[in-house]
Amino acid sequence: MTPSVFVPTRAGRLPFVLSALTLAMAMPTFAEEAADAELAPSVVTAVQQSSPLTVIANPKDARQPVPASDATDYLKTIPGFSAIRSGGSNGDPVLRGMFGSRINLRTNGGLMLGACPYRMDAPSSYISPETFDKLTVIKGPQTVLWGPGASAGTVLFEREPERFGELGSRLHASVLAGSNGRFDKVLDGALGGEQGYLRFTGNQAQADDYEDGDGDTVPSRWKKWNGDLAIGWTPDADTLIELSAGRGDGEARYAGRGMDGAQFERESLGLRFEKSNLGGVLDKLEAQLYYNYADHIMDNFSLRVPDPTSMMAGPMASQVDRRTVGGRFAGTFVWTDVELVAGVDALRSEHRERNSDYDMMSDTYTDTDRFPWSKDAVMHNYGAFAELTWQVAERRRVVSGARLDRASAKDYRQSIGGMMMSMPNPTADETRAETLPSGFARYEYDLAGSPTTLYAGLGHVQRFPDYWELFSPSRGPAGEVNAFDGIEPEKTTQLDFGVQYAGEGLQAWASGYVGQVRDYILFDYSAGAMGGSRADNIDARIMGGELGVAYDLSHHWKTDATLAYAWGKNSSDGEALPQMPPLEARLGLTYEQGAWSTGALWRLVAAQNRVDEGKGNVVGQDFGSSAGFGVFSLNGAYRFSDNVKLSAGVDNLFDKDYAEHLNLAGDAGFGYPADPVAIDEPGRTLWAKVDFDF
Repeated sequence: MTPSVFVPTRAGRLPFVLSALTLAMAMPTFAEEAADAELAPSVVTAVQQSSPLTVIANPKDARQPVPASDATDYLKTIPGFSAIRSGGSNGDPVLRGMFGSRINLRTNGGLMLGACPYRMDAPSSYISPETFDKLTVIKGPQTVLWGPGASAGTVLFEREPERFGELGSRLHASVLAGSNGRFDKVLDGALGGEQGYLRFTGNQAQADDYEDGDGDTVPSRWKKWNGDLAIGWTPDADTLIELSAGRGDGEARYAGRGMDGAQFERESLGLRFEKSNLGGVLDKLEAQLYYNYADHIMDNFSLRVPDPTSMMAGPMASQVDRRTVGGRFAGTFVWTDVELVAGVDALRSEHRERNSDYDMMSDTYTDTDRFPWSKDAVMHNYGAFAELTWQVAERRRVVSGARLDRASAKDYRQSIGGMMMSMPNPTADETRAETLPSGFARYEYDLAGSPTTLYAGLGHVQRFPDYWELFSPSRGPAGEVNAFDGIEPEKTTQLDFGVQYAGEGLQAWASGYVGQVRDYILFDYSAGAMGGSRADNIDARIMGGELGVAYDLSHHWKTDATLAYAWGKNSSDGEALPQMPPLEARLGLTYEQGAWSTGALWRLVAAQNRVDEGKGNVVGQDFGSSAGFGVFSLNGAYRFSDNVKLSAGVDNLFDKDYAEHLNLAGDAGFGYPADPVAIDEPGRTLWAKVDFDF
């Protein structure tokens, strides 16, 4: 397969990376001199569950595969997560087989929504993980604190407020170089004193097209940058007022799409207030306002050559934007054995679009900025929530919560259909609204004489259809004029259960779930959808689970393993629920001594034969079974001092040619055949990362 634009040099930085890996994996002599600098595992191969249904991680830690380019890339290391792949970056996260707004993805408590009707700029694509301090994942419908619709789970990327006891500063920086032109730079610094602080976080990252295990070039080039500034006022140890602002942009080309992302412009503003230790039953107050704006351009000419045999033989572009404004107010109330967090939240999201024009007769192209914006949707949500933790007895806890949401959407489209054919929109200027209750209750029990916790929780979530489900499908359910008119809210009831063990040399956990989804929103791309997509409501059953173990074999040797499985059935027609990830296991082994460590990761993925061809979601669909595979990788790390750390790795050591099951078919414009063919993953990839902390 011949690329359309350029062929990157696969070994452009290999000498540097090979030298770094050799250094990191062969340092025992130097380690004797640095024995006091005991090094924790510096390369993360699998993130373990921290407490019942909760995973907490440091996104700044180097991890394998090659450190993450976006939020989806990082989440893949957490058991239960997978990704719909479309090339080198900007995939879409999937948790336990659930996709899109079923995952409540937040940055600093705010919601950053993408603008592409087909999620080319998924919300996760605007997040650079290493610029955040903390990642929290809560699996299942087991919290109500962070907004509506979190039927699969809640994901929080957070930046912690700075605290300086006296005038001072800190600085974190990193540089990453790797195969296929990968080059990342991160800077995160702060200065301040008792009364406040100033913090800046920024990154630049890029990669060329990668080569798969067969040596074929996969169109996947991307680059992006972000910059965020925060000013905090801390008049005392219990008070915080912080103002933040940020911008970013990027580009990416996709082997699995007919257009590429020529612009991913982001603007963000935030204001938060926290007051703790109030001294009475009311212990804490917190308030937040946020503004997030995405301005996204898609085209078929800036990162590729238009395909003369396609329906887009000439240059074409589409510009879409989305403006989201929201806020949250909450109070924490504390009694002897009870803690209650209660509050309200709200958001408004407006979506607009405009398209370019190309006259084939005169070969004249008119760019999008010559046309006015057209507003197609405005969505609102107003919610009230309360979550209570009750210490029933010394070893028993009950955690429960409830929320009530009023969600609405207004359809501003005056016509519907594609560029080739359109018709008046029968729901033009109509508004639909729903009142949606959600809640959960979980029981946790600590075994006597053992660091073991048993838990079980039942949750119910009613989720209003998101923008992509209401406005992207070509058609709605049979008998309905369109998806906006016909798609019902999704209703998920799920039982979560498991066990958590945290011993001195052994950590082990297992979590399972079984659920029923009424009015599950399914996309149909088969012939019955008349060549486009049709959104429909079905009933579905889901179940699965994850388990993990981390064990210290000796003072120097450590091992870890995780396993994740998701199963779903379309109980309306007896077929498999599509876009389900296959069974996956990760096996890791690490040797640590003094200031250095070395490790290996073996990722094993089973075949997936439970598919429903032509069905899926707004991004992907099942187009056949997938084969299983195993990928072996190596890593190493060395801490030169308390301030400098080197980590390096070789991903896919044996250069295996493989493809993930959740995948977009290769686009014909890049030479892929008409019959769907999955996009292969990168072959052997070498990388090295240096972290500086001062």
